[in-house]
Amino acid sequence: MNWALAHRIASIAAVQAHRDLGIDRTRYVHVHQALRVLDVIGMAQPMPRLFGVYFSPADKGPAVLLNASLNAITQRHTAAHELGHHRLGHRTAADEEIDPALRWGNGSWPEEEKTAEAFAAWFLMPLPAVRAALARICGGQPSRPEHAYRVARELGTSYAGTVRHLVNLRLLDAGRAAQWAKIPPAGLRSSLAGGASMPAHAQVHVITAASEGQTVYADAGDVLVLHLDNAVFGVLPKGLEPWTSDGATPLASAVVTDKLQPGEQGLIEVAVLTHSAALRLEVVREPPRAGLDETWPV
Repeated sequence: MNWALAHRIASIAAVQAHRDLGIDRTRYVHVHQALRVLDVIGMAQPMPRLFGVYFSPADKGPAVLLNASLNAITQRHTAAHELGHHRLGHRTAADEEIDPALRWGNGSWPEEEKTAEAFAAWFLMPLPAVRAALARICGGQPSRPEHAYRVARELGTSYAGTVRHLVNLRLLDAGRAAQWAKIPPAGLRSSLAGGASMPAHAQVHVITAASEGQTVYADAGDVLVLHLDNAVFGVLPKGLEPWTSDGATPLASAVVTDKLQPGEQGLIEVAVLTHSAALRLEVVREPPRAGLDETWPV
């Protein structure tokens, strides 16, 4: 089976899963909630050599075991991959902790792994959600790698995986995708944060006028940056604090702290000096999962 066929199979399966689960295909997809709704037992614990494991019904499943040492983005992708195994009726599978980009397209993936990996992309990045994000970010057509990075932040996916999937969705040509995939995300984060040096695992979430009413899914250490003229953070909820590298613009950027509990949401107000009404959006802390799914925030 080639990757093109795997994606055709997976795209149909992902649409069916969205339909069966009542998922809004225009927004961020809650994969851990999907596992719970499908009565797939979820567990997470540190595993030095595995991304995750799927246990089929034949092996006392369905259940998934995730590596608790992964960051939230990689763990979300792994959960969607294991969900793909379940929805596609696969056997029990252990997925090695090898960066998919290192094996992508080299023929070493078994058929069930190809379709599960493709399912993860289509499940987490449905076309309506990607189009909606691109409309907010760049008017609908990505022309810079920063646009792909910002789509990834809105949908809770990796930069490299988002670039690849934009090609699947025919929203980006393969040539530019190959160029963008070589760009380190650290440089994009720094660029979006105004050139500031960022902690290794921190993500940057850009706030614009189009962010009105949106929800930012972030983890502790992530930075929210205003790309909006004449605007400052007017109200920051508990768990967010002013952030800047030089102290010059303390209200134009904010960092998520551990005071924002997992699954907890906070209201942000951005004061735009040229408008009477504040821009409002929410931030929700989306950390990596650990332990049993009964303890995971929904």
